[in-house]
Amino acid sequence: MVACKLCRETNINNKLMKKIMFGFVPAKLLFLLTYLSLAFFGCQSAQVSLQPESTPTVTATATATSDDNINRPTSEPYKGDLSIFEGENRAKNLQIDRVMDILKISEGMSVADIGAGSGWFTVRAAKKVGETGKVFAVEINPDAINYINERARKENFDNIQTISGAEDDPKLPENSVDAVLMLKTYHEIAQPVKVLEKLRNSLRKDALVGMIDRNGNGQDHGINKETVIEEAKRAGFSLVDQYDFVKPDGMDYFLVFQTTN
Repeated sequence: MVACKLCRETNINNKLMKKIMFGFVPAKLLFLLTYLSLAFFGCQSAQVSLQPESTPTVTATATATSDDNINRPTSEPYKGDLSIFEGENRAKNLQIDRVMDILKISEGMSVADIGAGSGWFTVRAAKKVGETGKVFAVEINPDAINYINERARKENFDNIQTISGAEDDPKLPENSVDAVLMLKTYHEIAQPVKVLEKLRNSLRKDALVGMIDRNGNGQDHGINKETVIEEAKRAGFSLVDQYDFVKPDGMDYFLVFQTTN
């Protein structure tokens, strides 16, 4: 009796297990199919989501370009009596002849005076390059342009040409310049990288670019030397030499650059 009862219980358990197994298998298959479906659509979503991933690359490029648009706050350009720049000791304090020698300015060369002001350096460069040379006096102040034109006429300089520049472009002719000087000017340029990039197109082979200025933050009639070097590098220039003999004139540095290619 005990054995029969045990057999009956065993048969019942077997039937119950079969029901459970047969019921479990479809459920398992359903779960597996559901999982595979979710995984499949998940992969598709992941692939779609990769599309925006490429956006940062484009954005980075745009940012690199927009970095050139510095728009740095600058000191207010001087608009008073331009004769203030004609101090009798200025040439001695700046050692302007030494400056021109370092920039290799000589007879027959083409020179650009960017931020020419009263034309103080313009006329000195015009004497140095002689009748066969040329000096471009670049200014954004119309009064300065008129002043230099009148000065050139009075002092009989036929080798001076004034150019009305823009805040982001000196507007010099292409491949026209052998040497450039920015004398107490760089700190007043709101778009320095753009100006230097445009300037590159105007430079002849082996042309030198000199910058004389004092340290500052851009708004105090000065700009730090390190800032000038970094911005020039971004525009495709490398520093080839630097001097401090201009300090007697209240300046901190004289930097000399050349294009990197």
